[in-house]
Amino acid sequence: MSQSGLPLIGVVACNQQIGLHPFNIVGEKYLLSVVNGAKGFPLVIPSLGVDLPIDAILARLDGILFTGSPSNVEPHHYQGPISEDGTHHDPKRDATTLPLIKAAIDAGIPVFGICRGFQEMNVVFGGSLYQKLHDVGKYIEHSEDKKAPLDVQYGISHQVNLVAGGLLHDAWGCDTAEVNSVHTQGVERLGEGLQPEAFAPDGLVEAFSVKDAKNFALGVQWHPEWKVTENAFYTAIFEAFGQACRHHAATQVR
Repeated sequence: MSQSGLPLIGVVACNQQIGLHPFNIVGEKYLLSVVNGAKGFPLVIPSLGVDLPIDAILARLDGILFTGSPSNVEPHHYQGPISEDGTHHDPKRDATTLPLIKAAIDAGIPVFGICRGFQEMNVVFGGSLYQKLHDVGKYIEHSEDKKAPLDVQYGISHQVNLVAGGLLHDAWGCDTAEVNSVHTQGVERLGEGLQPEAFAPDGLVEAFSVKDAKNFALGVQWHPEWKVTENAFYTAIFEAFGQACRHHAATQVR
């Protein structure tokens, strides 16, 4: 917990080459969703691809947000086929997030995975991914029109059906919700120990939680960080995450 009383929430960075130098970067929308949605203070966790002092990191944080990204998890982590040429990967992020997710959940730190973060969680629990949903033949179009304005790309795309008794259903209080859809990959095989929280109309798993987690451990395939305060469903998700982070902070002696 920060001196201001706000929970400290780690936000995982991605790697990007800008000019001649590599940078660790986080989309501002994720930082603002922590501030405005979870009512916490964001701290960027760099993805350096080296051994992290995981225990020291977890001892100082009240929650971790695993963000979306332009990159995909390298398929060798889930025994998938080699990606097509030109696919954007971030091996340093893989080396950072995959062990960090498991350690955080085991330690009872609230965890929230969005898009790539959702896919990382599935991989950590032994699941696999479709690399191109539109090539599978049984799913609706889940990717965005990259030429459209951002408000269109991140606008509402389809409904999801929430699983009764699940974390999301309890947070929202309804059987369905409307979400955006900005992804080309998706769950092929659900990881062991994960339970579905929401399904797209085509049957694709769009959210899951960790069955035996000690605390909040949720992954969603859509992007609730987008203008979080303008969408009541997205707000409810981040409020539940923030509440879990505050509860965890209150139990710690630092």
